[in-house]
Amino acid sequence: MSIKTLFIWMSLFYLSTGFAQNETLFSQATEYYNNGQYSKAIENYKAILENGEHSASLYFNMGNCYYKLNNIGPSIYYYEKALLLAPNDSEILNNLTYAQNMRLDAIEEMPKTEISKIYNGIINLFSCNQWAYLAVALVLLFVILYLTYFFLRSANKKRISFIASIFSITLGVFCVLMAYLQQQQEKKDDPAIVFSKEVKVSSEPNKNSEAVFTLHEGTKVNVLEELDGWEKIWIADGQTGWLLSDNIKKIKDF
Repeated sequence: MSIKTLFIWMSLFYLSTGFAQNETLFSQATEYYNNGQYSKAIENYKAILENGEHSASLYFNMGNCYYKLNNIGPSIYYYEKALLLAPNDSEILNNLTYAQNMRLDAIEEMPKTEISKIYNGIINLFSCNQWAYLAVALVLLFVILYLTYFFLRSANKKRISFIASIFSITLGVFCVLMAYLQQQQEKKDDPAIVFSKEVKVSSEPNKNSEAVFTLHEGTKVNVLEELDGWEKIWIADGQTGWLLSDNIKKIKDF
């Protein structure tokens, strides 16, 4: 047996063993949860995470456990992580809303213009990858239609084929643009959840600066900048400020 073949077999054995172990841990965690042993269930879920497994159901279950333990910050954090992997899951959205209602901070979002709503609605219609796949499909369609144009004899059919090919390539370019804008938006979006019971947000990244507002556990913020253990954050009502990094936990830390 060659070294390459041995490596492949060892890799397959490791993956199958790891999968079986995660399945066992998940089943035990479900049993713990059903028996009200939420802390033990969390330990199992964390062990699965340490094995490199990430899924919406795993994060959702962790959110449920922390919610049952009245740990609002972690419950919102894991619901948000689950939502990243399953954006349209109604059950996750519903439980997240329940958890958010237990927060102390009631932050009103800045009003958006109709143009801004339409713009965000179009860009967020698909993910970056989905826009890219759609662009590739439309470019392939353009190639097929354009080649068909040369083989058709009927003038009317040639005209239809040509117009359809131009339309498909135009849509393809549009999808490429949407994929780029979606990617840029994702780069700017760096959400985090406040884990401290209460934290004062300062005007500057040092302990001697003035506190501009206070946040509490479970509040969602967006990280704009990092500097020497400090994070510049933005909240939904438009306020910005600095807080120490250990007060928050980033959602996109997969």
